[in-house]
Amino acid sequence: MPPPAKVKRPSSVTVGEFFSLNEKSLKLKLVGTDVGFSRKINEPSVNRPGLALSGFFTYFAYKRIQVIGNSEHSFLEGLDPKLREARFSQLCSWDIPCIVVARGHRLEDALVDLANEAGISVFQTSMMTMKFLNAATIKLEWAFAPTLLVHGCLVDVQGLGVLIQGESGCGKSESVIGLLQRGASLVADDAVRLRLIEDREVVGSAPDITRGMIEIRGLGILNVAALFGVSAVRLSKRLDLIVELVRGAKTEDLERVGVSSDTSDIMGIKIGRVALPVEPGRDVAGLIELAAINFKLRTFGYNSAVEFDQRLLKKMTDDQLG
Repeated sequence: MPPPAKVKRPSSVTVGEFFSLNEKSLKLKLVGTDVGFSRKINEPSVNRPGLALSGFFTYFAYKRIQVIGNSEHSFLEGLDPKLREARFSQLCSWDIPCIVVARGHRLEDALVDLANEAGISVFQTSMMTMKFLNAATIKLEWAFAPTLLVHGCLVDVQGLGVLIQGESGCGKSESVIGLLQRGASLVADDAVRLRLIEDREVVGSAPDITRGMIEIRGLGILNVAALFGVSAVRLSKRLDLIVELVRGAKTEDLERVGVSSDTSDIMGIKIGRVALPVEPGRDVAGLIELAAINFKLRTFGYNSAVEFDQRLLKKMTDDQLG
């Protein structure tokens, strides 16, 4: 069933949030003051302001993070000091989010002061310019991606991201424990945050407060890494399959042969969906693992139900001819 939750679409990210989340991964270092931490990044991309530093501001992408690489830095160094400050001051007169100087280069103190006076923070990174551009763009795409919070458990089963859903008390978390004992990895329990990445795939993760934790009725909150090892926990996983656990009268209408395939629409992406009955004595964890393996076979072009259907048709044809 499609999640009823509302899709959230971030329209901006503050410079302070970007720095705190990516300081280590992007090797960022604050140069000067944090005066511009409240400024907003309005586009999930970056810009190299070479043309702007030369005085050409037509089509200037001022809403993006401005990255000064080797060529921009060399250009500034070659200018007369007064002209350099004038060009840099003109750049800072625009409502840009922040400035990042790549390749370990450092702006002279006078330029940093100009940026800070304009309310713009300056950062330095030791990363190569192109590597920083690529890495920062990926980080921004993640931050700006539409999100959806759904109820369920997300598990990495046989390399597939499986979202287990169902009514409260149907045994979702208990089935996850069974999967963990079979070598699966937990991504999120109870609450799953789904992100639409580049309109091509849905990636799930856990809210920070519940990451690596699972709730089992009667036992309480359990630390999965402590019980099963660090390999039993994943920070994120692409969503491939939804397994809905159903019980009672709802099981009467479930698919028996499996020729047709069902899907759910998650933020415009079609995700495979399977409904499994929950009854006392059934190995639900084993059935979920089997559903994942069968789904993987289907992605490779093999369908057991279709093969059975073809065998049945052949048998009927042979009987008629015989």
